[in-house]
Amino acid sequence: MNFKNKMLRDNALKGKTIVVTGGGSGLGKAMTKYFLELGAQVAITSRNLGKLQTTAEALESETGGTCFPVQCDVRDYEQVVAMRDAVLDRFGSIDVLLNNAAGNFISPTERLSANAFDVVIDIVLKGSKNCTLAFGKHWIDKEEENKTILNIVTTYAWTGSAYVVPSATAKAGVLAMTRSLAVEWAKYGIRTNAIAPGPFPTEGAWSRLAPPGLGIEKKMKNRIPLKRFGERIELANLASYLISDEAGYINGEVVTIDGGEWLKGAGQFNDLEKVPKMAWKAMAAMRKKSKK
Repeated sequence: MNFKNKMLRDNALKGKTIVVTGGGSGLGKAMTKYFLELGAQVAITSRNLGKLQTTAEALESETGGTCFPVQCDVRDYEQVVAMRDAVLDRFGSIDVLLNNAAGNFISPTERLSANAFDVVIDIVLKGSKNCTLAFGKHWIDKEEENKTILNIVTTYAWTGSAYVVPSATAKAGVLAMTRSLAVEWAKYGIRTNAIAPGPFPTEGAWSRLAPPGLGIEKKMKNRIPLKRFGERIELANLASYLISDEAGYINGEVVTIDGGEWLKGAGQFNDLEKVPKMAWKAMAAMRKKSKK
């Protein structure tokens, strides 16, 4: 079976302007590429302008679409407003906000400083709140309808998970916001949904969550009933459908795409109970070294 087939018809997103936070790499980049292939024009944001520009140039070359890089730290509301306005100046309107920016790493909670906890909370929960508020206020003030907010959460947003407590806490908040605003803002013509992905290996994030040499990746795959990880196009297919007009009656939903993993056992990282203390120290040292 080919899991890499594209699902939507050509030009399914033609005429839509989409903003993807954390769009410069990983899953955000993969979704952006597919949106462009489907005819949308996309603005990608993150703190690293150089990476954004490189990604935008590559995606435009590959797809023939228009990808606009805008530097923005989603933790800062004023920067979010400035990013929103820059996209409006470039494209005239915005139809979709995809809250994808995230931060996460594995660690025993007692080893975390308050600042380390805040780093994840601020990017995931505060960042999603900032973008949602800035874009939602604009749409409501301008009385623009047929708008969509799509949030990327995770299955442990409702189950919880050991060793990724900041992420679980933040994602749970984003999920609650998704369902709450689906009711409150529907009258303004704004749909709000979420996707809860299981393991989708990407560069960077995967090395932090499944460091080599500990057998974590194999254990993750074995706990998935389908016995495989997700392909990026599978997530992009789902995201593209949920933001398309064909999904116009879907509102307040969280769609799980994890091969059945969470049904088999809650908490993707609970098996890390077996990691020895010295290994945790080594991983912490690696994270500090990578920041220099």
